[in-house]
Amino acid sequence: MESSLEIIKKYFPDITAEQENQFKMLYPLYQEWNAQINVISRKDIDELYIRHILHSLGIAKFISFKEGENVLDVGTGGGFPGIPLAILFPKTKFHLIDSIGKKIKVVREVAQALGLKNVEASHIRAEQVDEKFNFVVSRAVTRLADFYPWVRGKFKKDSKQAIPNGILYLKGGDLTEEIKESKLKAELYPLSEYFDEEFFDTKYVVYIPQ
Repeated sequence: MESSLEIIKKYFPDITAEQENQFKMLYPLYQEWNAQINVISRKDIDELYIRHILHSLGIAKFISFKEGENVLDVGTGGGFPGIPLAILFPKTKFHLIDSIGKKIKVVREVAQALGLKNVEASHIRAEQVDEKFNFVVSRAVTRLADFYPWVRGKFKKDSKQAIPNGILYLKGGDLTEEIKESKLKAELYPLSEYFDEEFFDTKYVVYIPQ
């Protein structure tokens, strides 16, 4: 999978040698864990770098998380988008949560193998989380109208960014009706503006300021 690592370096040429090694480790780690606990569809594992890692890093093309910020990843599954973002932003704290315990086991094992000190993983529902965060990230876990009540009120008031704290949601397809249904003030940023691959033609970062 050496060539697949190149796609990360193509879009993030400034990564350190340590980060490069961590990204390189992701494929064998997920291949090993996926054989035991299915966290990525079997057909997707060979497309890990584009469909999961680079997709997760689409958020990093919209925003650079800062030192001391706290980010909650809701419905992280096997660790996306949280783990790739935690590799890229080692001074930002990431709390990855999922309601399925065996998926969180994979997240913890992968984070430990990578030596990530900025990742906490919890088997918990978003509604039960008691902290406040700068940003909430997620990858298409449900419709926005259903997602928003889970995280409403979990945002810090003080922002370290030029933009307000808020939700960064990775979603694909025509989102017009879904955004209208949610009654949220959402901004769409097409990932096709950042990445050349066809996979990203209909993918967006949905930013919902709070």
